[in-house]
Amino acid sequence: MTKHLFPNPGDGYRPRYPKWLPYGLLTIAPLCWAGNIVLAQGVTGIIPPVAFAFWRWTVAFIVLLPFSVFGLKSDWHFTRKGWRMLILLSFLGISCFNTLLYTAMHTTTAINGSLIQTAMPAFIIVITWLVYRERVTPLQVFGVSLTVLGALLVIVRGQITNLINLVFVPGDLLMVLAVICYAFYSALLPKRPKIGMLNFLTWTFGLGALGLLPVYIWEIFSLGTFPVTMSVLSSILYVALFPSILAYLCWNHGIAMIGANRGGLFINLIPLFASIMSIVWLGESLHFFHFIGMTFIGSGMLLFNRR
Repeated sequence: MTKHLFPNPGDGYRPRYPKWLPYGLLTIAPLCWAGNIVLAQGVTGIIPPVAFAFWRWTVAFIVLLPFSVFGLKSDWHFTRKGWRMLILLSFLGISCFNTLLYTAMHTTTAINGSLIQTAMPAFIIVITWLVYRERVTPLQVFGVSLTVLGALLVIVRGQITNLINLVFVPGDLLMVLAVICYAFYSALLPKRPKIGMLNFLTWTFGLGALGLLPVYIWEIFSLGTFPVTMSVLSSILYVALFPSILAYLCWNHGIAMIGANRGGLFINLIPLFASIMSIVWLGESLHFFHFIGMTFIGSGMLLFNRR
């Protein structure tokens, strides 16, 4: 069953899966990432950004390695053939994106970070057009606009004046760079080496952590280390298991199934899920603008994915 749902691209047959599966997978990923951005804001005074990213990917790599060690050997031919793209994807999606995000959280807010991430679907559409000449219809453009508008309503809490009062700082520029990196990562996923997804994640997590090692060493000498407490360890374990392994498995499979253009819209679920988490964990209230935002985001996704 697993083989038919998530096949090795080198196996030579088309995958068979329920129609709802890619949309379910692409919903789980932003749910995990919403927790990631909220947690990143909460640990800015405890864990330096590069250290947080380095240990996130290192722990995720260690967890995955026992499950993929035999697959890494069997996929070696395809890995060696596509090593350039493997390194590029590791650099963009692993080394750069979350390191930039964690660094940005030191000088910006989670609201600004969520706001900037809503631009990712537009970046993905532009990149896929440049790389694959993949076109979008006017109806799909309208769908993208609805999802962005719905995400904005959630972020500004239904008050457009809050958007005017937002102050942008250097961290916002880092978030823009992070979004561009992940948009390229998502758009280039179809060009990844034809290896199993678990093996692909093991390689990218390991290479991504290795790419961060020189910067991490520099950060230790510049900012020092972080306290090894239960809260710090649990934070690292959370981002290693959920926003890393679970989210990347779901995101990569979902993008492989329906494409970067259609799948990229699910990024706009991040601010919606972040708001719900604030309601559940921080005792905030559910407001009318949440329902309006949900309606706009859902309607936009349905329009864009309509065949």
